[in-house]
Amino acid sequence: MSKRFVLFFVVIVAMALASCSPAASTAPAACSTDSFGCAKIAAGQTIKIGMGAPMTGGNASYGIDISQGGIVAAKDAGTLDGFKFELVAQDDNGDAEGGAAVANKLVSDPTVVAIAGHIFSGATQAAIPIYEKAGLPMLSPSATNPALTTTGSKVFNRIAFTDSTQAKFAAAYLFNKLGVKNLAILHDGSDYGKGLAELVQTDFQALGGNVVVFQAITTGAGDFTNVLSAVASYKPQAVYFGGYVADASVLVNEMKTTGLENAVFFGCDGTYGADFLTNTGANGEGAYAVTLTPPDSAAKAAFDQKYQTEFGKAPGVLSPYTWNGYDSVAALISVVKQVAIVGSDGSLYVPRGALVTAVRSLKDYQGLTGTFTCDAVGECNASGPIFVIVQKGAWVVAPE
Repeated sequence: MSKRFVLFFVVIVAMALASCSPAASTAPAACSTDSFGCAKIAAGQTIKIGMGAPMTGGNASYGIDISQGGIVAAKDAGTLDGFKFELVAQDDNGDAEGGAAVANKLVSDPTVVAIAGHIFSGATQAAIPIYEKAGLPMLSPSATNPALTTTGSKVFNRIAFTDSTQAKFAAAYLFNKLGVKNLAILHDGSDYGKGLAELVQTDFQALGGNVVVFQAITTGAGDFTNVLSAVASYKPQAVYFGGYVADASVLVNEMKTTGLENAVFFGCDGTYGADFLTNTGANGEGAYAVTLTPPDSAAKAAFDQKYQTEFGKAPGVLSPYTWNGYDSVAALISVVKQVAIVGSDGSLYVPRGALVTAVRSLKDYQGLTGTFTCDAVGECNASGPIFVIVQKGAWVVAPE
């Protein structure tokens, strides 16, 4: 018998003994029966809630703001059997490629138990299959494309109202409140922007309105004068835009020099925020957007103060989703607390399949922005948008 064979035999025996040792049987029984097994958080580690969001670039205000809301929620959650919660926000650039990359990174970390996101629809769509395979539940604060809950996903859920709801309200406001009959619709070509624009077109036409232009812009181009000059020839009373702040700011500024100075700019939840005000200055006066500011309450006041103290800005300044960021993380943590189990080794175990089911079964959860109950496909909120208008350099609630 060779020394090499003896060494191999010793290694095999040692591995077999290790698999039968008491340390290998400390996981709760629920882990062996769960369809996805358990996340294991050892002593000294944190229970991580992941998030994919644009943290750099022209739309970073959304990722920064929403993740900061989530950070407050993680701190408010306290501990679970001595384990702290942590929000881990990764930069997905808000697009499909980044969404998939971040999802792959987060599923490779065994201490990540759930995903508060992603926050942009394109990134979310790319990430869903990855979390589906790994068994990580998602609760997005802001991915609003209606199609996201039509794929049969068991892991994707959201607390934001859908683009279908936003489009219906926007079309009615334009047609009935502002008296717009001839509307130009532009979009950035993204899953979110194009999808929302198409819904507005359908709803506006159903009311009897005339869509004179429906066109995509090249996002990030920085100059849309040719597009806007062509749009001006159709003499629209308003320009609706489905997209985000960076492009919206350029459009608003260039409308003033391309024959559209008298047309109303009507944006969406993607165009709201402090960056829009900074980038457009006086040109932004009279522009519309959408926000999700919740009604006043003691809980909202307490959060607002914590956010201001922690980050030096008021919530709702960088994006309309500050409070949704808090609610998505807080709701996920509440469900983790329901299903997590402490093992005999002192580690915390979270049955992944059970957590997926529990998030989809969320019922009457009271958040800052409302009461959430998830339906069979993961829609957890049916409330409508709040329209705001720029007046004297500030966003104010638009007349109802």
